[in-house]
Amino acid sequence: MSLPRMNWADLPAAVRRAVEVHTGPVTAASTASGGFNSAIAATLRTPSGLVFCKGIPVNHRQIVTQRREREINPYVVDLSPRLLWHVEVDGWDLSGFDHVEGRHADFRPDSDDLPLIVECLRRLQRVECPDLPLKQAEQRLGGYVDEPGEAEMFAGTALLHTDWNSANLLISDRAHLVDWAWATRGAAWLDPAGLVVWLMAEGGHSAAQAEAWAGQIPSWQVAPAGAVAAYARANARLWAEIAQASGDEWTSRTASAASAWALYRRA
Repeated sequence: MSLPRMNWADLPAAVRRAVEVHTGPVTAASTASGGFNSAIAATLRTPSGLVFCKGIPVNHRQIVTQRREREINPYVVDLSPRLLWHVEVDGWDLSGFDHVEGRHADFRPDSDDLPLIVECLRRLQRVECPDLPLKQAEQRLGGYVDEPGEAEMFAGTALLHTDWNSANLLISDRAHLVDWAWATRGAAWLDPAGLVVWLMAEGGHSAAQAEAWAGQIPSWQVAPAGAVAAYARANARLWAEIAQASGDEWTSRTASAASAWALYRRA
């Protein structure tokens, strides 16, 4: 699921020169530690300031996620860094974004970041889903439900981010939502539901604690209990599959949290 991370200097010279057409000479580069969907993710120092650059080989199967992020960017600039440029050269696809001076979110139960994250999610839920060829939530989760009809409970018209891990939230005076690789169209309550699992997996919340934060989102407040339980079961199966395939510690931890939440929702 995750891509090996490389440094700016490891990119072919032609690729770096193509970027510098937009930025001017890059005098320093710092590779990002977080995120899973890009082979290159680095903050570049340029004559006009800092720029965040991310990219992936054009022949990688996840190239569609990079393109999706660019397509969605004009609609979420109030929540996310603005796209500045895009280059495709010498087998690489790179995007440049406004640099955000911030840190990854702290998901612990006593964190001051949590109200900022909830407000970010609340703001996203007010964004109208653009007319783009996004995957439908019922398609993404259809293979993990108990009965085929359950997937229809995930259908909707909301724009969903679907990947609320702490590396995708940069904290400054507010929360900035990054990495739209898995943007989806579906029921609005699915994003707060996804946040529940990440708060448990990365912040050590109990299911009740995590749901209390989700409960501040209007769409969650009206979500049908049966639909939420069906999603919890499907999400647990999805993460069990990911964890088995990857063997990474973080995927195992997330799978455990998803399973614990599914059990909580069954009670």
